Amino acid sequence: MSKKELYKKIPKVDDILNHDETIKYLKSNSLHILKISINKILDNIRNDIKDLTDNNYSDYVINCEIIVKEIINDALKYNKMNLKNVINGTGVVIHTNLGRSCINKDTAMEVYKIASGYSNLEFDLKTGKRGHRYNHIEKLICQLTGAESAMVVNNNAAAVMLVLNTLSQNGEAIVSRGELVEIGGSFRIPDVMKLSNTDLVEVGTTNKTHLKDYRNAITDKTSLLLKVHTSNYRIMGFTESVTREDLVNLGKASNIPVYEDLGSGLLFDLSDYFKSTEPTIKSVVDSGVDVISFSGDKMLGGPQAGIIIGKKEYIEQMKYNQLTRAFRVDKMTLAALEITFRQYLDIETAKLNIPTIRNLTINIAEIIHKAEKLLNILCDIKNLHIEMIQDESQVGGGSMPLTRLKTYALKICIDNMKPNVIAKSLRNCSYPVVGRVKNETFLLDLRTIEEIEFNNIKKAFIEITDGGKNV
Repeated sequence: MSKKELYKKIPKVDDILNHDETIKYLKSNSLHILKISINKILDNIRNDIKDLTDNNYSDYVINCEIIVKEIINDALKYNKMNLKNVINGTGVVIHTNLGRSCINKDTAMEVYKIASGYSNLEFDLKTGKRGHRYNHIEKLICQLTGAESAMVVNNNAAAVMLVLNTLSQNGEAIVSRGELVEIGGSFRIPDVMKLSNTDLVEVGTTNKTHLKDYRNAITDKTSLLLKVHTSNYRIMGFTESVTREDLVNLGKASNIPVYEDLGSGLLFDLSDYFKSTEPTIKSVVDSGVDVISFSGDKMLGGPQAGIIIGKKEYIEQMKYNQLTRAFRVDKMTLAALEITFRQYLDIETAKLNIPTIRNLTINIAEIIHKAEKLLNILCDIKNLHIEMIQDESQVGGGSMPLTRLKTYALKICIDNMKPNVIAKSLRNCSYPVVGRVKNETFLLDLRTIEEIEFNNIKKAFIEITDGGKNV
């Protein structure tokens, strides 16, 4: 058989469109997308034939039924979202790669109501005139933090840039060498200062910075004293840093504003639940820091956002900075952020309804209960061997790097399947499950798994073990 004969065997587009399976597909799917898949698959076949050698012509099979099935499967992929829900079995509560903080159903419904219709985003219902989007949330943030004023941008990196550009453009900002952090995505404090047209003045050393280092570095060009909370790492041992209170006193004496990038903002003290040295946002406000910024989707447990709070005179300047329009948040983010902050009006409500806070403060007995329940659900799946073990979870999201949370996990083995293969197979299931491999063992940490997800976990394991139950 020659290449020419193989090319002739490729089904015609009309034959594919008139095939029974194609007609069934087109009853509820797009013809346009189907044609894209037809052209793609047929081009692949032509390229395959082109690459054939004389020795393997006869081995190449062209089957119309198989081709139609492949085309339909390819077309169906176009209808599937690339961004999808996954089950977080890693035990990392604020998992940056898995979308950081989750919002609950009530919050999601509020977002849906705002997103699916018109809203008073920038419209004052009392006067009938144009309003300001920050008005919907500013008083609430100030009530909870004790700050004079507040505004919101799209993430904390934008917040840092906006603060620096507003308060220190063409000036000098003094910062300790021990606080020149880099966070995920190569976001570096020195680089963002450069982009903000702020000159960086480094003081002290990596492990030790004294108040006199700041004082001696102040010049006529100094426009800001910057403190960066090292939320994603700790320097241990022979160390010393300047307290925010001392920095505030120096700022007042020198008439220079003090700005602290908290990174991950904490609205209430978690030390009753685990060892925590993380400052609360209110404690930082009470210390007299002029401007503070933090993330909405880390310890706060809300949507991605950068929240800036502080003295009214400085916040007002930022609101009218031209960068603010580029960094502003949309109505969906504001809706999610407002309902998140409202839940903090009652701490018990926040612990119950904000998934991040709930997962950080969950009682160990509840984790054990979930582990036992999931074990019983999975125990009858063929070739699956499960054991409940005590382990440690992490806070995640660049927050509390030294904190380990007591937890319980399921140690899962599958016959003839290595732990890394189990992990990969579960990630590629119809409903992806993400666990962790530790000490050559695959684990599912129940701290970050909800009971409503148990049935999907079972389906995933049945899927990767070829189905069936022990009989």
